[in-house]
Amino acid sequence: MARPKKEIRELKAIHISFRTTVDNYLIVAHNAESCGLSIADYIRKKITGKPLPRYKVSPYERKIFVELSRIGNNINQLAIKIHLGQNQPEKLTGQLVELQRLLSEVKQIMVK
Repeated sequence: MARPKKEIRELKAIHISFRTTVDNYLIVAHNAESCGLSIADYIRKKITGKPLPRYKVSPYERKIFVELSRIGNNINQLAIKIHLGQNQPEKLTGQLVELQRLLSEVKQIMVK
């Protein structure tokens, strides 16, 4: 049994071509790739108002999120200790060194 034929209004019979800047193209290409769509499918969904698939986090972005989360946790622990009066300078120095190390790791990841 053959599949039913599409109505004329459902066929993709019209070809649209337009010019854009390199920057705009790169933005659209990145957004389409992050949604797992081709550029054409991404633009079709955008202009028709259809929902786009959820943004997929790249491994690069995941590494940054993890490192920033670790840094945030360390900062929160330091703030709690300071507010509770448990600010022993020798321990805080070690934790600050650890924070600086994590920050340098994040910077290295972002440069790549």
